[in-house]
Amino acid sequence: MCRMRIPTHICEDHFRLVEPQINAEGVHVWPFDPSFPVDVRFMTGGLRQNVRMNRHDYFEVMYLCAGAADLDIHDRCLPFHEGELSVVGSTLYHRLEGRTWPFTVAVLFFQPDLIRADGGAESAEYLTPFLLQDSQFPHIIPAKTGIPNQVFGLMQRIRTELPARSVLARLSVKTYLKMILILLVNQYSSYAGTVETFQRQQRALERLQPLFDHLENHYGESIQVQGAARTCGMSESHFMSFFKRVTGQSFMAYLNHCRIERAQALLVTTERPMSAISQETGFCDQSYFGTVFRRLVGMTPAAYRRKYRPDPAVQHLDPNCPGEGLLASATAANGARPSRNGS
Repeated sequence: MCRMRIPTHICEDHFRLVEPQINAEGVHVWPFDPSFPVDVRFMTGGLRQNVRMNRHDYFEVMYLCAGAADLDIHDRCLPFHEGELSVVGSTLYHRLEGRTWPFTVAVLFFQPDLIRADGGAESAEYLTPFLLQDSQFPHIIPAKTGIPNQVFGLMQRIRTELPARSVLARLSVKTYLKMILILLVNQYSSYAGTVETFQRQQRALERLQPLFDHLENHYGESIQVQGAARTCGMSESHFMSFFKRVTGQSFMAYLNHCRIERAQALLVTTERPMSAISQETGFCDQSYFGTVFRRLVGMTPAAYRRKYRPDPAVQHLDPNCPGEGLLASATAANGARPSRNGS
């Protein structure tokens, strides 16, 4: 297999793009065009900055263009190699963890309603690979099957049509997307999972919703396992096992990731001292805050602020196009104008 060369100007930083879009519920919210919710992006990542475990309402197909990574999904760690494809639905907490620097991925995000809107039973059949994902689902499709390369080619075709503002462009995108889905349906046709798996996971997430709502507004307060269990109406022991089964990590690990993500945002968007940020994000001890931050992010809070504080010389661009700020930083030194084709 020939090594793929992706132009650097179309690649966005995986961590800096995705991590700020994850809320306290651990849900990644992508800024789709609400009238046509599908997107294709190229992203790069590395060894130290790993996005925290998250899920999302959209469906995801990812092609590993270069490098190596692990797909952490619940309590499984799936090796992800160059030329392979991953398929992830909307109920599973997961993240991509780099094994090389850098790695490059092409990602396809789409809302299932884009397909369901066509109506008919056959529309639902397109989505079955995303609805039957149980604890043993084979999320990684090997390169040797030939499927990943075909899907990647169709992803690139979709990207050339975006943003799809004309009727013809939208028809083309939906046609390419359905071609991808047919490839996946055929690949997973023999898998024994059922839609009940999806519905069971949805019900489990609903049981945790009161806790997620509480964390969204009170992450900076003292929160103990006992109180979290009470919020969900469970015993402490049942809550601990239930939370880990649903999210793939312990409650305290989840809470620390949530708090550190908020701290990262405060470090780069405010001038507040470290002591104030540690207090605001629920760490009563600044030393412990620094220890947890370094363990999860790979550097100290001070180093993170120095590295990622935005350059005031670079103008803020359209917040609805998350790649533009990164492209601006990469091109400002040459006086070049960021291309919207990279979004």
